[in-house]
Amino acid sequence: MSDDPEQPSAENPPPENPPEQRRDAELADMRDRMLRALADAENTRRRAERERLEVSQYAIARFARDMLQIADNFGRALAACPKDLREGADPQVKAVIDGVEATERQLLATLEQYGVKMIATADAKFDPNLHQAIAEVPGEGKSPGTIVNVVQTGYTIGDRLLRPAMVTVARKENGNGVDTKV
Repeated sequence: MSDDPEQPSAENPPPENPPEQRRDAELADMRDRMLRALADAENTRRRAERERLEVSQYAIARFARDMLQIADNFGRALAACPKDLREGADPQVKAVIDGVEATERQLLATLEQYGVKMIATADAKFDPNLHQAIAEVPGEGKSPGTIVNVVQTGYTIGDRLLRPAMVTVARKENGNGVDTKV
């Protein structure tokens, strides 16, 4: 037997990991944990920011939906007074109508400023994600499934549907020129 303490023997087994290797392994493990914690913190920060933006964008949805009813009433009021009647009306009546038109424009512009936008329906194909069909009507030269008339304008807020557009849709005609359901 050797008396050298550095030499392994039955009484003095060789160290499994020298202190430097253990320290390096612990350091690598702590570095890995720190990087994972930083990544988790960054992911949490990004998620919170995204949720904050969504909440601020969609928080006004209920209020905006209520304001759309007011916009609808302005539209109905203006539609009740045809253009030929407006032209022959008293100057005071014309001023009131002009004021209603200006108020409607301002309301719609303000809604748009907050992300509320009209759904385009002019000559569009029916899309169940954006439109609500209330009737199928003769196509009047339009292809089946095309929007014929908009009964109530639809709106989105951001990328979400706020209110579907209520529309009538062209139905399919059979070979005899008779309309059939789509």
